[in-house]
Amino acid sequence: MTDWALVFKAVSLLAAVSWTALILLPRWPALLSAILYLGIGLLCLVYATGLIGVVSGLIPNSGGGGMDFTSITGIRALFATDGGVTIGWTHYLAFDLFTGLWIARDADAKNVSRFLQAPVLLLTFLAGPLGLGIWLIAREPAARRQGRFR
Repeated sequence: MTDWALVFKAVSLLAAVSWTALILLPRWPALLSAILYLGIGLLCLVYATGLIGVVSGLIPNSGGGGMDFTSITGIRALFATDGGVTIGWTHYLAFDLFTGLWIARDADAKNVSRFLQAPVLLLTFLAGPLGLGIWLIAREPAARRQGRFR
């Protein structure tokens, strides 16, 4: 039997450590690689294992039955289980951390102060698309100063 509460705590801790390092530590190439492969990569592995395991029936998920990803009722039924919530949470953590890493690298390339980056990264951690949207607006002047959009 899968201890979904333990998996939930583990992925949350992994993401928190990765985000803390991204926001507070110097951005050495080795650190950025560790965040990419050990942080995001492990979250992706846990997500894929959980999703494939639950959908295939190899990993028990209380309240199981057939998975329906085509309706709000089906998604609600999946998220009504500990396994579904943990898999969904891991999905959010992986994508938000990937987005935060991209923002940090983009901001560094545009010489944006780490003090200005920190609130955007924190917002991305807490509310993914909102932080990304703010960064897309905030990066415009820096991109124009450099004479390119990349």
